[in-house]
Amino acid sequence: MPITPLLASIAAAYTAEGRPAADLTVQALDAAPDAFPRQPACAYDGAIRSLLATSAHPVAAALLAAQQHIAWDMNPVADRSDSAIAALITVAPLLGPGGPIPAADLRLGFCYMRPDAYYPLHNHDADETYVIVAGEALWTAGTDTRQRRTGDMIHHPSLLPHAFRTGPAGFLALWRWSGDINTQSYAFLSDPDAAPLPLAAGAC
Repeated sequence: MPITPLLASIAAAYTAEGRPAADLTVQALDAAPDAFPRQPACAYDGAIRSLLATSAHPVAAALLAAQQHIAWDMNPVADRSDSAIAALITVAPLLGPGGPIPAADLRLGFCYMRPDAYYPLHNHDADETYVIVAGEALWTAGTDTRQRRTGDMIHHPSLLPHAFRTGPAGFLALWRWSGDINTQSYAFLSDPDAAPLPLAAGAC
């Protein structure tokens, strides 16, 4: 089944992180089911597949092979932003409370952000670690702003403000929450770089 190599590639990506939460993530992935049901294609399916095809990251090839079993959905915090911001990102939760891989104290999934867009400053109680699987973005994490590319790992401690600006390719990344993984703390912050954006056509 294509899910098993996908989960193994994700575990390998987080093995290099060197944090206790990463070790717990690897253990949870090792105990995961070996099959996910087939899913209807997301409206961003073509864009996601095209972006993955440009990447040499091991997770990219594994996700491309398993894409028909991945449930992409709208930004889960869409109710805390206007519709234009919510439509910038679509996510595919894999691990967490109520996820296809149950976990009480971790969340993990994929995130796709569309090209030429800015997702404004936000924070949350959870610690977070991203791994860029395909594409790139100008990434703000606290006072550090730099271009982040395929293969980069970015850690956000609890409540650290962060934001992303994509170029013509957009980006696709893994993300993992640990610590206090409540979703109610997710908050958008005052951000002078934020600007109104048109609603994306064909959001998931």
